[in-house]
Amino acid sequence: MFIRNVKSIEPVESEHGEIVYELLGATAGGTQAHSLAHVVIPAGKAARKHYHPIAEESYYILSGTGRMELDGDSATVGPGDSVAILPNQVHTIVNTGSEDLVLLAVCVPAWTPDNSVFLDE
Repeated sequence: MFIRNVKSIEPVESEHGEIVYELLGATAGGTQAHSLAHVVIPAGKAARKHYHPIAEESYYILSGTGRMELDGDSATVGPGDSVAILPNQVHTIVNTGSEDLVLLAVCVPAWTPDNSVFLDE
């Protein structure tokens, strides 16, 4: 049995302020076909604009409010919202509220560092 608690994981923080806790997946263990991450975006911060050449990704918003940008479209998201992101769709999410924006991110196949292409590099 493979169980991980977010409190036991050393997060990865981007220069933009996104904090990622890789819970399950090819780099975290426990699964091979998909990955699961707990993501925290502090107020005024955003995920880096990027796309995944192979993986489909899904976001599920747990708390906070934000603006999801996907292939040039933009929408407000909040608790209970889910977002489907297909391979090669350019996306980012921006925290537009005053509290942390917290979400779950699932990738199929499992996320690996070489399956993210950042557009600010």
